[in-house]
Amino acid sequence: MTAPVPEPVEGPGIRRPAGTAPVPEPVEGPGTRTAPVPEPVEGPGTRLPAAGTAVADLALVHVPLPASEVLAGAPTTAIAVLDDTGDREIGVWEMTPGTATDTEADELFVVLSGRATIAFEDPSLPDLEIGSGSVVRLAEGMRTTWTVTQTLRKVYIA
Repeated sequence: MTAPVPEPVEGPGIRRPAGTAPVPEPVEGPGTRTAPVPEPVEGPGTRLPAAGTAVADLALVHVPLPASEVLAGAPTTAIAVLDDTGDREIGVWEMTPGTATDTEADELFVVLSGRATIAFEDPSLPDLEIGSGSVVRLAEGMRTTWTVTQTLRKVYIA
């Protein structure tokens, strides 16, 4: 049985009006929930239905980082917002190889794939080497430098 695709809702992220995209065939297999997953749309983020989503292989649309944030390479980022109800947001974020600075949101994330080093502007905090399975907690306002050596994908709660 497939779950119905919910109507679009208000909030951050890009919405696809109901009925504007074909629904792909559901994924079957042990431990999976059968649910349609919409194709990504052009823009900085994609809103997904409330049904189960296979986030490890989710197609994302990448955009270049602002030049003022890039220190090395030509990294791009992509985001898919899974839920943004209440005062929190849950989503999938990805960055391609390169080095960039960031000012963090209050966030907890789990790395699904890739490798990176997070360096903190605060010298009392050690650099973090992260990869698949890493769980990281960042506080709002932290200044960081991300050096991604293998495209990094994470699921975050902010």
